[in-house]
Amino acid sequence: MSYFVFPGTEPTVVILHGLAGSGREFEPTARALAGRRVILIDQRGHGHSTRTPPDTSRAAYVGDVVRVIETESTGPVDIVGQSMGAHTAMLVAASHPNMVRRLVLLECDAGSGTPEERAALGAFFRSWKVPFPDRDAATSSLGGGPLARAWAADLEQRADGFYPRFDPDVMVATITDVAEPRWAEWAEVTAPALVIYAEHGMFTTQQQADFVARGTNVTRVDLSAGSHDAHLDAFDIWIIALSSFIDSR
Repeated sequence: MSYFVFPGTEPTVVILHGLAGSGREFEPTARALAGRRVILIDQRGHGHSTRTPPDTSRAAYVGDVVRVIETESTGPVDIVGQSMGAHTAMLVAASHPNMVRRLVLLECDAGSGTPEERAALGAFFRSWKVPFPDRDAATSSLGGGPLARAWAADLEQRADGFYPRFDPDVMVATITDVAEPRWAEWAEVTAPALVIYAEHGMFTTQQQADFVARGTNVTRVDLSAGSHDAHLDAFDIWIIALSSFIDSR
């Protein structure tokens, strides 16, 4: 497991990235939470953590986060996640309620998706024209937007070019487990939870409403802009929503 600690005061904020991302894309968020201790975790199969872990179950992801919290924090943490990372954060809060003070979920549901969607995602990752000659070429090839820039910034440089820090098959295996609905676990979360959806996010109005309604002690915020990766393309309003919630008493 690889993770980076920004020094500051507790309670610690633990941030979990989405599928095919890494902690690096949340560095601006960590810096914006000036004064708070922040831990950015590269979840298994991502970033600088083990590239091809033998276990991609939800339990394995949760266990990794729990071990980091046990090692690095002296008390309950505020745990923040986006997409797959939000799903992991939700399960941590459900299974270890004494570890979590507040929970923030950006673009999350209890678990959804079809085999066809997962196959298409795997095909997309395998279509990347690696190695990329440089980060600018990677950004252009991947669409040129904020997410493409985040992916390009995180590429691994090797002698013959730049490669992603994840394996497509591991990503498909991971998202397959994320797709299994975890309604019982979501209902068990007792920590105050903030659920954030972006204007152009990936979930339907009905999915959003169902998820919020079936939680306990949930506050919902709808961002007036942004995509599924609103921490990248709606940064200012993301930070306002996040900091207002975790700084409240």
